[in-house]
Amino acid sequence: MSKLIALTACPSGVAHSIMAAEALKKQGALMGHRLVAYVLDPAEPVWPEADELLSAEGIILATDTQLDTSPIGQLPLYVTSTASAIRDPAGAIHAALARLPAPAAPAVPAPTGPASAAPAPVPAGATKRIVAVTSCPTGIAHTFMAAEGLKRGAEALGHEIHVETQGSVGAGNVLTPEQIAAADVVVIAADTKVDLARFAGKALYQTDTTSALKKPQDVIRAALQEQAPKAAAPARAASTTAPATPKKTFVGRKPQTGPYKHLLTGVSYMLPVVVAGGLLIALSFVFGITAFKEPGTLAAALMDIGGGTAFKLMVPVLSGYIAYSIADRPGLAPGLIGGMLANTIGAGFIGGILSGFIAGYVAKAIKDNVKLPQTLQGLMPVLIIPLFATAIVGLLMIYVVGTPVKYVLDGLTAWLQGMSSTNAVLLGALLGLMMAFDMGGPVNKAAYTFSVGLLGSNTFLPMAATMAAGMTPPLALALATVLAPRKFTTSEREANKATAVLGLCFITEGAIPYVARDPVRMIPSIMVGSAVTGALSMLFGCMLHAPHGGVFTLLIPNAVDHVWLYLLAIVVGTLVSTALIVAVKKPVEEADETLA
Repeated sequence: MSKLIALTACPSGVAHSIMAAEALKKQGALMGHRLVAYVLDPAEPVWPEADELLSAEGIILATDTQLDTSPIGQLPLYVTSTASAIRDPAGAIHAALARLPAPAAPAVPAPTGPASAAPAPVPAGATKRIVAVTSCPTGIAHTFMAAEGLKRGAEALGHEIHVETQGSVGAGNVLTPEQIAAADVVVIAADTKVDLARFAGKALYQTDTTSALKKPQDVIRAALQEQAPKAAAPARAASTTAPATPKKTFVGRKPQTGPYKHLLTGVSYMLPVVVAGGLLIALSFVFGITAFKEPGTLAAALMDIGGGTAFKLMVPVLSGYIAYSIADRPGLAPGLIGGMLANTIGAGFIGGILSGFIAGYVAKAIKDNVKLPQTLQGLMPVLIIPLFATAIVGLLMIYVVGTPVKYVLDGLTAWLQGMSSTNAVLLGALLGLMMAFDMGGPVNKAAYTFSVGLLGSNTFLPMAATMAAGMTPPLALALATVLAPRKFTTSEREANKATAVLGLCFITEGAIPYVARDPVRMIPSIMVGSAVTGALSMLFGCMLHAPHGGVFTLLIPNAVDHVWLYLLAIVVGTLVSTALIVAVKKPVEEADETLA
């Protein structure tokens, strides 16, 4: 007979927690084990006394949210969800027993349920099992390039890795419960909010996608060091003091936190809505630039879907998911409603950003500071937080924030639509510099978000300059590998066709592998070309009605105004950057010696 402690926690209330605790307690008694169950409040968990924890041989943690498991110390821990514990308590108990040291584990027949798949711990020094998640705001390039980098880094170091990509089309290669349970460490390489609830109890290392892309082996080593003290510690704590949670270290830049990360999370959820709506609007122009004005036509239907519906959702989705990033699910409803109010008032995307932050921080403040009896905790996420947070954000938007922001947005729109050629050129050059500066990083995303937000105000000039400027860096580097092959490595020359395709698709991140090798010379070179492209696009009066798609958007009639001049701006900027790259970049051998 073994003594186990079961801890259950459900963020949406106490029902699942109590049901999971009762199911585990009854199943433990049926199997002849002594199992004590505790229900934890996720907001303020009250853990069993240290002596009680130390008297147990193992812990079962059935939770649907992330908890700080440091009070558990080094006791053998099995983590599952409350739903799994309710459906298959025997499987959860068997899996927990399988994690006990060999002398303490009773001879129990293995169940057929999925929970029985938990493997034995990996011996120190052997191949490690790693699971990872990558995610970036647009979910296109950095997400998958970081995933490939982590795979190469882990393979080079002799470790096994499974990487889930949370891209623009949803999660790919989704991690299974068995893979997570078997993992020695979890690596999160993300620039946006990632739900960590399923990794509760696992050693966790967080960084950004750029570090995972540029220094994957360093990231893997740092992640394994993060969990090494746990692996080396004895199976049972020697004192009643719970060990402190290890301090996280980072390779390269720290992952984005605070307001900027919340904004990027909102942008990442908004982009599919904007792209779909923008392309449908562009498709409506195939039948004529004013064909949508004729009721009952296909052009009118496409405009209703794209402009009448999708674009109206742009600001609410942006606002809602900024709030979600701050306060999790309780922030979503007030954020969406605040964003819709911003639309109604005319405060546009600036009002949506403000409403998202207000809703998120108000919802978080209510969640953290309002305490109800345990029997009423289930009302917090479905009634208390949405009601009061929505009322507060709504009243602030109507009486305080909305009108001033509307005046600001109206003024900005009027200035952009009536600005002189000189101002247009300067703005285009600035957007071009920002797009090329970090190739998909924070500055690039700021320029893109600004341009996309203006689409809702029927301001299309900045969007054209932004997309054109974002296409030139990969195109210039691909062309430079052809004109000056001695200045590039064999792998860089072989990748030039893929780089050119990425450029044509408006994926600026295609330039990163080239720039990472020689950033001092490459970044200024591509920035100049992108600035030229952005300035020329604005000077020519090119307007883009779709927020993405690259050169393929040009195939849609009337999607781009002055299409030939737009192409000329892209070509000129590409040639400028190519000439600078060829002029300043040294041959591979000489450059390597200089930069080593």
